[in-house]
Amino acid sequence: MTTRGKLGVLIAVLAFAAFLLYGTLSSQKVACTVAVDFRGRHNEATASAETEPAAAQRAQETACGTIATGMDQRIACSNTPPARRACRAA
Repeated sequence: MTTRGKLGVLIAVLAFAAFLLYGTLSSQKVACTVAVDFRGRHNEATASAETEPAAAQRAQETACGTIATGMDQRIACSNTPPARRACRAA
């Protein structure tokens, strides 16, 4: 492949990567940190999403992922009111 061809491929790859990065980050408008206490265990996680409720839900599900075992506990943990919740514009 010629130098010009390699440069064209490199530019195309960089443009595609920039498009993916922009598409991912532009939809993340709110970031929430949620602390969860569940069955004597504590964990905290941060997540971002387009809306505050979606970001808080994702953060809580992430926090519950390491302290709850099995699907029934994960559902129960996700329905537990968070010990602390803080959201901000991303």
